[in-house]
Amino acid sequence: MKALLFSLVLGLLVASQGEAQTDISQFTGRWLTQYVAASNIEKITKGALFHAFKRYIEFDEENDTIHFQFYIKKNGECIKKYVSGTKEGNVYALDYAGRNEFQLISGDENTLLVYNINVDGHGKETELVGLFGKGNNVDSKYKEKFDNAVREKGIPEENVLNFIDIDNCPEE
Repeated sequence: MKALLFSLVLGLLVASQGEAQTDISQFTGRWLTQYVAASNIEKITKGALFHAFKRYIEFDEENDTIHFQFYIKKNGECIKKYVSGTKEGNVYALDYAGRNEFQLISGDENTLLVYNINVDGHGKETELVGLFGKGNNVDSKYKEKFDNAVREKGIPEENVLNFIDIDNCPEE
């Protein structure tokens, strides 16, 4: 039942976001994590696998793949990670800390708003909303879109983390 509901919500989300149906390869490039919200706060707190500092995303429309480069911190040290996935319908499927279904909600040349559902090895589902930017300045229009997406997913406001002030990993 959850899968059916998720498919319906995801379909409506894609249908309502004209930008998500464009050639998303235009969003390939350097991106920094600005804000992340998660239905399970433990997934994004310090030391967690989704406490990740994005550096590069490649959307390969020709091969229906996506590639991420990011850092996680282990014992205070920035560890570089690479994750790739393939397009399945309107989402990208990735294996990282379990199974992930990643989707671009909207974007422009300076900002990306994304949604991810993670199902970990124990079967626990976590919804994540992320805001990525080219720098540390957050466009208020996109912060509002992020806040609205977080509310729509039912993620509590206290489960939003600002990554701008805590990112001290190499900029590449």
